[in-house]
Amino acid sequence: MATSPRYNHLEIERKWQAFWERDRTFETPDILANPDRPKAYILDMFPYPSGAGLHVGHPEGYTATDIYARWLRSKGYAVLHPMGWDAFGLPAEQYAIQTGTHPAITTRRNIDVFRRQIRSLGLSYDWDREIDTTDPKYVRWTQWMFLRFFRRGLAYQAEVPVNWCPALGTVLANEEVKDGKSERGGYPVYRIPLRQWMLRITAYAERLLSDLELCDWPEGTRTMQIEWIGKSTGAELDFEVLDRSQTIKVFTTRPDTIYGATFLVLAPEHPLALAIASPNEQSRVAAYIEKAKHRSERERRENKQKTGVPTGAFAIHPLTRAHLPIWVADYVIGSYGTGAIMAVPAHDERDFEFAKAHGLPIIRVIAKDPAQKDEPVDCPFTGEGIVVNSGPYEGLPSTLFKERIVSDLEARGLGKRRTEYKLRDWVFSRQRYWGEPIPIYFPVELEDPNGDPRKGTPYRIRYDQPIPMEDDELPLLLPPLDDFRPGNDPQGPLARALDWRFFKKNGQWFSRETNTMPQWAGSCWYYLRYTDPHNDKLPFDKKLADAWLPVDLYVGGAEHAVLHLLYARFWHKVLYDEGLVSHPEPFKKLVHQGMILGEVEYTTYVDKSGRPVSRERVIERTNENGDEEWQEEGTGEPLFPKKLSPQEVLKRGQDFVLRSDPSVIIDARAHKMSKSRGNVINPDAIVQEFGADTLRVYEMFMGPLEATKPWSTESIQGARRFLERAHALGMRTPSESEPPPELLRLLHKTIRKVDEDISALRFNRAISALMQLVNALYPLPNPPRQALETFALLLHPFAPHLAEEIWERLGHQPSIQRVPWPKHDPALCEEEEIEIPIQVNGKIRGRIRISKDASQEEVLALAKAEENVRKAIEGKSILREHYVPGRIVSLVIGEEPTR
Repeated sequence: MATSPRYNHLEIERKWQAFWERDRTFETPDILANPDRPKAYILDMFPYPSGAGLHVGHPEGYTATDIYARWLRSKGYAVLHPMGWDAFGLPAEQYAIQTGTHPAITTRRNIDVFRRQIRSLGLSYDWDREIDTTDPKYVRWTQWMFLRFFRRGLAYQAEVPVNWCPALGTVLANEEVKDGKSERGGYPVYRIPLRQWMLRITAYAERLLSDLELCDWPEGTRTMQIEWIGKSTGAELDFEVLDRSQTIKVFTTRPDTIYGATFLVLAPEHPLALAIASPNEQSRVAAYIEKAKHRSERERRENKQKTGVPTGAFAIHPLTRAHLPIWVADYVIGSYGTGAIMAVPAHDERDFEFAKAHGLPIIRVIAKDPAQKDEPVDCPFTGEGIVVNSGPYEGLPSTLFKERIVSDLEARGLGKRRTEYKLRDWVFSRQRYWGEPIPIYFPVELEDPNGDPRKGTPYRIRYDQPIPMEDDELPLLLPPLDDFRPGNDPQGPLARALDWRFFKKNGQWFSRETNTMPQWAGSCWYYLRYTDPHNDKLPFDKKLADAWLPVDLYVGGAEHAVLHLLYARFWHKVLYDEGLVSHPEPFKKLVHQGMILGEVEYTTYVDKSGRPVSRERVIERTNENGDEEWQEEGTGEPLFPKKLSPQEVLKRGQDFVLRSDPSVIIDARAHKMSKSRGNVINPDAIVQEFGADTLRVYEMFMGPLEATKPWSTESIQGARRFLERAHALGMRTPSESEPPPELLRLLHKTIRKVDEDISALRFNRAISALMQLVNALYPLPNPPRQALETFALLLHPFAPHLAEEIWERLGHQPSIQRVPWPKHDPALCEEEEIEIPIQVNGKIRGRIRISKDASQEEVLALAKAEENVRKAIEGKSILREHYVPGRIVSLVIGEEPTR
């Protein structure tokens, strides 16, 4: 066999990337010109272009969508597969501050790096549709949409308690705060009231919930959205404050437990929390409220320790007239319900923990067995049962009582039915520089009518009179500030741009809004701009958007399971109500790619003398500073991690042990890639050494797309060897003869297998089938042309550069992308022989291969002759025998009867 040319991946990949760019191979077709053609909108969650560039985890999702897009193009679909940049926001600004460079400059540089890296992977994006959320042409339409929200009454101002971080100079979401500090940088965070722009997402809560039925999404993501929206039905009850004129409104989802209420709890931010406190408790309550300001709502919900203080005031139970102590505790959240709860410790876990911690009474009012009514409550019972200790309602099923008590309370004017959502309106303001300016301005009142607010004249801004900019005045761009760093002023850095902020119109001074939009704004509608990216009259043409939407496959990280997806769905529904789009949901099918971790790291733990300690005796904990610490079990001696090389390690069963001392089990763990761990792998280096096609094939072959898996530079060699064999095959002179029957059957089975696996996003299985086909073809010095051509077509979505090279080598004009996907012959995919199991008394004893057309008599004879089956039935009577054609043989045996 002649030696094949060397597989020069760099030369091949440069060649075909240049061709695709010249040829405009992946240009999106005009979907309106051929409306009957099936369409596929394949979308990646567009990246934030960080200064670090891509690491090898990024291409996983991009490669998956690329395979799918190439496959669908080959099957005749009109495909929209775009890419762009989510370039505004806090990370970009922080990077700019750290490097001392304006964010506009760093963003352009970072985008150039990302684009180069992504292009080097051979991804089939239509680069003519590239968008950048910081582009003035894009900012214009983001602001235009905000004004639609404003005019619909969905954008409004409110003074709300927010997580203010002075060091970062901005408001943070609850998810960005941990232990009273910012997730990014670890800076102190305070809860303060601040004027904010809000979007009324709560007006869409029910539609956001019900329309999830239209989405083919992972169940976990759907559940997270449902829980975030947090719909609950119940009752709002009125509790009078003893010896006061105030009434506390309480929302409960369990009105059937009202007789078990033994105290009330107010959230620290409740307006009555301090107002009703007795003189003896005023200072304690005030101090507790102040302390609660440093904790986010998420922390308060998740905290296991139930803290609180009594107010010294009492509420009157609306039915029993009992006096219930009123407490303030931060496990109650002011923004949910009414910010006050009736605590029923016998039937709520959080109330139970609080009552136990503070010695408060616990009364059982629902029981599985009424005989339990006076027994002590060891743990809360949260299920349904029989009503006890509940006056005239005693003995009712709790489900019936729940309905009846609400009706009775309504009739007596003591309460009403209510549906509540955990979802809160979206805080849309950011006190940052690097974001879209909000296109609103306000009148300015000057102490001196002839003065100038830019020159120190005292003024008052009328925030109660917001004025929207006109559409033809957009975009409102950021001023070119030299000092764009945040400060302690919650008005944000734009407040310092006096010539931009203040302007005069018709003799009246005005002030622009100095808050900017959050990073979410641009990512809420980018998928719509891709459908018509160069339109300068509208954000997009409705006909084009309607033709391409909904997105057929949306791939991105699970970390966006709640906020991005929820905000984008909300934004889309507003546009739907505006008549700008015709589909109620933007994303039809959603897939989260799994995380690619760094290489497996081997670690042992040693004491101060250097003695290694086996893993099962290592106690790992987090200290008060949030740092990891290790101790030896039993002794409490501090331990220290020590990195090991693979040469110092042995695999033993499921464990890894020290080669020098196999009694010591070590840690073998892969971690998330991060610069701080030093385990980031740059795709540029992999592409240079192994090739883009190798990287693509390896990442898809690592395991299921949704699974988390560790990177292994050693394992990538296997993908490289597969492509070297594929290249060698493609360089051989093909035979013009028909493939022999066995090869023909394998060819058609492979077509079917790869087709089904790509359809189901089982890329690892499809690659496995291609490897088996290569193994069958490789021994042939002159493989049949039909086999090589089919192989090239099947390989193309996974390793497109090499597939193009093989296709051209076979004498065809590029591009292979324009060649129809091969079709399998079902008759050739049928097995001549099949394998079936043989069951004896319910237990599998053996397997046999049979002709698919074999008769029952033939199959039963072969089954009984199988060696293990023969031993199992020897000396026994066959009481029953059954053959399910093509599936299984079942034998039931018993002892030989005594003669």
